[in-house]
Amino acid sequence: MLKIREYQENLEEKILSPYAMLSKNTKGRQKQEQKCDVRTEFQRDRDRIIHSKSFRRLKHKTQVFISPEGDHYRTRLTHALEVAQIARTIARALRLNEDLTEAIALGHDLGHTPFGHAGEDILNKITTTGFSHNVQSLRVVDFLEGEDGLNLTFEVRDGILNHVWGRTPATLEGRVVQFADRIAYINHDIDDAIRAGILKEDDLPKDCLKILGYSKRERINTLIRDIIKNSMDKPEISMSEDVFYAMQTLRSFMFENVYIGSEAKKDESKAKYIIQALYEYFMSNCDVLPDDVKKNIDRFGKEQVIVDYIAGMTDRYAMRKFYELFLPSPWNKL
Repeated sequence: MLKIREYQENLEEKILSPYAMLSKNTKGRQKQEQKCDVRTEFQRDRDRIIHSKSFRRLKHKTQVFISPEGDHYRTRLTHALEVAQIARTIARALRLNEDLTEAIALGHDLGHTPFGHAGEDILNKITTTGFSHNVQSLRVVDFLEGEDGLNLTFEVRDGILNHVWGRTPATLEGRVVQFADRIAYINHDIDDAIRAGILKEDDLPKDCLKILGYSKRERINTLIRDIIKNSMDKPEISMSEDVFYAMQTLRSFMFENVYIGSEAKKDESKAKYIIQALYEYFMSNCDVLPDDVKKNIDRFGKEQVIVDYIAGMTDRYAMRKFYELFLPSPWNKL
């Protein structure tokens, strides 16, 4: 019988930081399963996320630019991969659990709506229970993927739910993902905004660049190294005061110049209109929902099922569904 998992669990105990989350110490899954002979529990979670339909759909979901046609703009999928890369680099240096870190990073945005935060904002406004992508990401892995969710470990589920700032993950690995998420999106969104002609390098705040660096590469390197330096052998993840200030100032700059009111956001009102129109239509005509969606109405309620369906859509599927429901089809019979 293979004993690879036990070997890896013992190896973790020998080499990881005393503040790391060991695979063998997981609080477990909601439904008990027989353990794998080869993979640790967190490795299994990572693999389940990567093989999920929700993860694949991220490749056609907005990061900043709505349904981008250019080949090089980020999507939710490439964002998740960049977060995972940054988070793993930090976790390895701090001797934290890389597999747990990677699983959280890859799963943190599974519940994001089409059209990015515009979709999230309008669903939060029009639904009776509100909407937030981190809560929806947990719904995806708990209920919506596969037959009845992915049955992930507590630590991965906790990290996914609590990856947003203002919440506190139960593990240092989850905290690493919080920082990695912010490092990734600030820097790759600057890169995309410059590519789109919305920003120029000279527009970026000089005081931030002096601290963080004058290129994406330098900035990411500075941020990662600062976290490692300030968190090594400590029961917390932190940055130095000046580097954290520079990161937050750069983030504020992006909100003022890219995330709100820029050319990148000119179609947000249209995107919100599509989401609201779909929501209102399905609320009045739930019989047209796909059978595999309708079957959950008795379990979760009509509104929740409709929200789950819309939140799971890609940008282009939402637009196609809107076209199908609200625009006339040309007559093509001779």
